[in-house]
Amino acid sequence: MWAGAENQGNFLGRISIRRNQVASMEPDTHVEDLDQFHKLISDKFSPLLTDYPHHHDHDGDATPSAAGDAFLSAAWVRKLLDAFVSCEAEFRAVLLNGRDLTQIVKPPLDRWIPDLFDRVVKALDVCNAVTHGVEAIRFMLHQAQIVASALEQRPFTEGQIRRARRALAAVLSSIVVDERDGGGKTTERSWSFGRRGGGASSKERHHAPNFRSLSWSVAKNWSAAKQIQAISSNLYTPRGGECSLAQSVYIMGMVLVFVMWAMVACIPCQDRAGLGTHVPVPKNLGWAQSINVLQEKIGEEWKKKEKKGSSGLMDEVVKVEKLAQSLTELTDNFHYPMEEDKEAEMAAKAAKLAEVCRRMEDGLGPLQRQVREVFNRLVKGRADVLEVFDHAIKHCNPSV
Repeated sequence: MWAGAENQGNFLGRISIRRNQVASMEPDTHVEDLDQFHKLISDKFSPLLTDYPHHHDHDGDATPSAAGDAFLSAAWVRKLLDAFVSCEAEFRAVLLNGRDLTQIVKPPLDRWIPDLFDRVVKALDVCNAVTHGVEAIRFMLHQAQIVASALEQRPFTEGQIRRARRALAAVLSSIVVDERDGGGKTTERSWSFGRRGGGASSKERHHAPNFRSLSWSVAKNWSAAKQIQAISSNLYTPRGGECSLAQSVYIMGMVLVFVMWAMVACIPCQDRAGLGTHVPVPKNLGWAQSINVLQEKIGEEWKKKEKKGSSGLMDEVVKVEKLAQSLTELTDNFHYPMEEDKEAEMAAKAAKLAEVCRRMEDGLGPLQRQVREVFNRLVKGRADVLEVFDHAIKHCNPSV
């Protein structure tokens, strides 16, 4: 499902016109574009720290105003992806608009740009894996809804408790995979470009509309942690003499790595062991301050959960798990007739579970569509730049 393919020719035409209009750009303008890009990143990622409460009430007791907006909630992840989409659009504008586009096929950009879009290829696989993770959460949600429905009426009977127990067992086992073997529940999948290599030939670049999106199973040996590590590998800060455009490409690579890492931390994906060590965000750059703080906070949550299964850090999922564990203890010790205080406790937890399920149901659909949009934007952005890249090569070397 490749968004915007029909506009590809128009895009290239607009870029070519701008290239003919502008023979060169002053270095100060490049720096101004880079500063604007820095500011956009700060503006988009800072609200993820300031607009969302960081405290997790894992028993589901969040206040109504904060219930849908907690740190690492589905709404938070959507805001994260919104920030990424904005940064990706600004990056393309900085890279392509209003400048001599032959620059992008000259050193150092002739190396930086292909490296970035190799990372994009790997990020597409992460988007696919995250989509399957959302489907796993949907199954968990369905089972949790069965639990809440079974425990709606009081006094509780043996039949209600048996039904709730079966669904509770499904909730607690639905998205827990063995980190050691990558989870044997999944099936083989194709890779984003039909092969495992990160790059694509010139011919493949011009057939981007044939990309398939978000529809495959994940291979048994696929590793989310290794994929994040592959995306971040060899991503180093440009040397002092390299142009500001190289800085922009580097920064976009860092943003891509962080967003993919955060998605995998929040949403269940197989083999995420050691995930917290794979994000090399620089500590001393102003644009990265909010991303660094977010990384630290997510890392703290990850350390709390790392040895307790693989369901991810999404706020709603953590709450469902906690409530399911509490309800399992209560149902396992059920005797009819149930003591009044125990029955009241079970009813209260079932009501909280029903509320979390409502929030989760409201959030999963928009989140899945947002992941799909990110996938499509990555495909389209890569195709746009590679089209211009090939066009610039032909302009510089007519014999090619």
